[in-house]
Amino acid sequence: MRSRIKRSFVLLLAVVIFTAILAGCNNTTDNPNAEETSTSSIQADAEVSDNSIVAYVGTNIFDSSLDPIKGAMSYGYSFTNAALLKVDPTSEYVGDMATDWSVSDDALIYTFTLRKDVKFSDGSDMTADDVVFTYETVKENQAENENVDLTRLASVRAEDDHTVVFTLTEPYSPFLDTTAMLGIVPSDGYDNATFDEMPIGTGAWKIVQYDANQQIIVEPNEFYYEGTPEINRITLVYMDNDTALSAARSGQLDIVMVGSNYANEIVDGMNLVSFETMDIRNVSLPVNPEEERDGETVGNNVTSDIAVREALTIGIDRETIIQNAFNGVGKPATAFTNNLIWANDDIYEDNQKDAAIAILENAGWIDHDGDGIREKDGIICEFDLYAAEDRYVLAAALAEDAAELGIKINPHSASWDEISANMYTAGVLWGWGQYSPTVLASLFHSKYAYSGGYDNVVAYQNPQVDALIDKALAETSQEAAVNDWKEVQDLANADFPYLYIVNIEHCYFINDNLDISADTQIPHPHGHGSPIICNMKDWTLK
Repeated sequence: MRSRIKRSFVLLLAVVIFTAILAGCNNTTDNPNAEETSTSSIQADAEVSDNSIVAYVGTNIFDSSLDPIKGAMSYGYSFTNAALLKVDPTSEYVGDMATDWSVSDDALIYTFTLRKDVKFSDGSDMTADDVVFTYETVKENQAENENVDLTRLASVRAEDDHTVVFTLTEPYSPFLDTTAMLGIVPSDGYDNATFDEMPIGTGAWKIVQYDANQQIIVEPNEFYYEGTPEINRITLVYMDNDTALSAARSGQLDIVMVGSNYANEIVDGMNLVSFETMDIRNVSLPVNPEEERDGETVGNNVTSDIAVREALTIGIDRETIIQNAFNGVGKPATAFTNNLIWANDDIYEDNQKDAAIAILENAGWIDHDGDGIREKDGIICEFDLYAAEDRYVLAAALAEDAAELGIKINPHSASWDEISANMYTAGVLWGWGQYSPTVLASLFHSKYAYSGGYDNVVAYQNPQVDALIDKALAETSQEAAVNDWKEVQDLANADFPYLYIVNIEHCYFINDNLDISADTQIPHPHGHGSPIICNMKDWTLK
């Protein structure tokens, strides 16, 4: 049995060594614009008690601001700044700092009643004025927060110390999503610069030390309204994946994020745990033929044929692809997600090779020369597929399976700059997944076609879908909006603009002596790594 580890200078020295190793590695999953940071800033702390852990949950938490005003931790796993609502393990919204809320009949006024026992980590009381300040600050600086959209917020006011009233300019059905995504900051203590690394909040934890690209050390917020977490200290370390696994093998880490390719590995004193997610991998398939647009080539003469897109959708064998790419860890995906109330549950059979081939041949895609690749009107049934380095294995597995249909896919391991340069003319392997259905607007609404960002890169344009999305956003009831979102998926998926492959599972090796309270974990959104900390307040050591 693996024993608990004394956290002392030995551990900190190990972090310094591992970070130094990382500085010499070319880790393409990190922010390419991040500057190298000297490891000399880590100081030797006094010895920490056994009631502490060290975790590697990826580097995303280091790559951006921790300030909620700037969009930090908006996917449901903030540990420093609680929101009005939160996502529960069933993916439903429940009260966090709000005990009750109501919506007017015209869906323009949202009224929230706040808990009366909430304090910030500096000991000051949290009141409705802090909520007003937070929302007004985000609205005034909307360009700094791409995750929380307050463009439809007309006003927010404090009716009294524990009642907040929001007024919208027009009905916006996902507004409750917004109130679960935005952590509250103190009106008197907010600082635009220091909150990037040391935010003050009402969450279960407070940051006591932040060493850029090295470690973040958190301790319990003694003022937390649901009670102080049992663990005394958690250190989140910055490493690369291989170094982190080596550290786990040598007893330096209690949690380590790993890819599914490590699912068959054994680490002494640790157990492998995988979590269900809404983290999907899909391929964008440009729906328009090649053309010049504003001096730039866009479109693709192969993927623009709906027969090719449909054949791939029903013809690939997702189980085999998942086995080859992920050691069988993951679930076949036939739509955006299937574990949220707005998800489209329609399931169709894949691996229909004969039916897929018939679709291709009826559309004129024939292998005339016997080389295994189909042609039509002189065009070879072949296209490039760009994938980030950590997704290349999946891209290659897809290409191998698609070859059985006579479709040649050329997978490329690429940087995000390369992906951006080719996303309008080739396939791209994406990762998506969030609780709000607004992601469907990002994928399918024509106003995002050729917008320059990662939204609707397939340039899908369907007036019926646009109208349904607009209707869903403007509904005055959640039930009506859910029905609209499902219909959006029905209509759009009938055109096969995206090839859905897998809902991945997030895998971690966890110390046998650590209980991460699997029952209170929420379904993980996109972004393997950080989501496991969603319930960090519930973790205990055995």
